[in-house]
Amino acid sequence: MVDKFIEDAIEVDVDMVADGENFVIGGILEHIEEAGVHSGDAAMVLPPHTLPESTINKIRDYTYALARELKVVGLMNVQYAVKNGTVYILEVNPRASRTVPFVSKAIGVPLAKLAAKVMVGKKLKDLGFTKEIIPKHICVKESVLPFIKFPGVDITLGPEMKSTGEVMGIDTEFGRAYCKSQLAAYQNLPTKGTVFISVKDSDKKPIVAETAKKLKSLNFKIISTAGTAKFLADNKIKVGTIQRVSDGSPNLLDLIREGKIHLIINTPSGKIPRQDEIKIRSSAVAFGVPVVTTLPGADACVTGIEALVKGKLEVKPIQEYHMDKSKYQNPKSKNK
Repeated sequence: MVDKFIEDAIEVDVDMVADGENFVIGGILEHIEEAGVHSGDAAMVLPPHTLPESTINKIRDYTYALARELKVVGLMNVQYAVKNGTVYILEVNPRASRTVPFVSKAIGVPLAKLAAKVMVGKKLKDLGFTKEIIPKHICVKESVLPFIKFPGVDITLGPEMKSTGEVMGIDTEFGRAYCKSQLAAYQNLPTKGTVFISVKDSDKKPIVAETAKKLKSLNFKIISTAGTAKFLADNKIKVGTIQRVSDGSPNLLDLIREGKIHLIINTPSGKIPRQDEIKIRSSAVAFGVPVVTTLPGADACVTGIEALVKGKLEVKPIQEYHMDKSKYQNPKSKNK
């Protein structure tokens, strides 16, 4: 077997229920973190919020083709990676996945119950589920991670699952839905204060500059270590500079302890991260400072902060979202 790592790809999960003759997609979930983070730890959005319709339709075509070929009866989960318009199939599992309860709540259909019924001979037509439902509201799944209980442990996400639970944020806009998911996962996003940004060299990309510009427009103060500060300055973003932890005090750890840092954006430098980075991230967890370790996560975080700044969050029972009959079924579905 030859493995190849795809950098900067978007991962997608698809859950489907089938009775061997009819195949219906329950939900298509776009991961917020890049491909490579375990799906149990990744934040996900339903329906997809950045993928073009042409890519989503290609994913639908592949999913139906796989289910027909495998003659699936029950549930099936497919994991994809999307890069530059190319859709790669990572994994196909003709079984239930951990995302099924989330998708069921998002679309208001008990997928596991339907799957159990078709596995004992029922047909989807008789059960009244024949078309993919695409809700107009936005649902964000976020993982609950136990790092507060393990002081000193690096909190970066990777292929090994670390989460101990998950939460769900629902709203009509992505920013508010994402913000709700973070609140439920004990990550309180700030609306003012100081943000520390430090990213590895390969992450010094336009998305970092755009994230910093958005934070400046929201009146946040930004501080960085020398390398990231130079990158941001080259992009005409004025930031303060702070020395590395290994260079002595005063440094970021001192500011965290003093309550002067309100958000940290820090991507790991490699497979074996520097000790400075681990100290920063574990200290942030210990003192309740929100910390983000991926660029897409940082972008989503700032979108959530923008939503918070604009106005208060509103809540309503999930049943009210499903009472809205304006949710629609995809006219291009190729269910058979």
